[in-house]
Amino acid sequence: MKISLTKNELRRLYKAKRMALSQDEVNFLSEKLLENFILQFNPIENQSVNIFLAIEKFNEVNTQFFIDFFFEKKIKVYVPKIVNDKLISVQIFPDSEYEINKWGIKEPLSNIASNVYLDYVLTPLLYCDDRGNRVGYGKGFYDAFFLENQNIGKKIGLNFFDPEENVADLFENDIPLDVLLTPYDNFDVS
Repeated sequence: MKISLTKNELRRLYKAKRMALSQDEVNFLSEKLLENFILQFNPIENQSVNIFLAIEKFNEVNTQFFIDFFFEKKIKVYVPKIVNDKLISVQIFPDSEYEINKWGIKEPLSNIASNVYLDYVLTPLLYCDDRGNRVGYGKGFYDAFFLENQNIGKKIGLNFFDPEENVADLFENDIPLDVLLTPYDNFDVS
């Protein structure tokens, strides 16, 4: 039987687990995550994917592997950007220019929000349980984005770790993910 932990407990636990990984381990596991994503979803030309730009100092999934693959396969790439305290989706290209926001996150210079159907939204997280309950950094940007955008095929969480605990403290505005991908497994949580 799985134990239930609060979001703050899970945040502390999984932040520490992720920070214990070396850069080589982060890159290896990130490549495995990409392989698993391709195996599970077989993305094709002209599909649209929203993917986060990793915060390296937090040992997040190295999404550059994904972005390079998407550009190579002519898949349209969108990334999140915070504008007026709201997360928008901005299309990027191989020559896009970036800036660092107040949280230290790389974002495109463009503020042009895309209102297109997104086949996949690859979502950052610290933890996700086997019911799709995501634990992020606690700002609620993705929950609001999911609530406001019905043009999303699959909401997919990327994590290095399998779901071992349940999230105890869920809130009304928490939007569950559809799938959790780890380097070696996938959990259809919808």
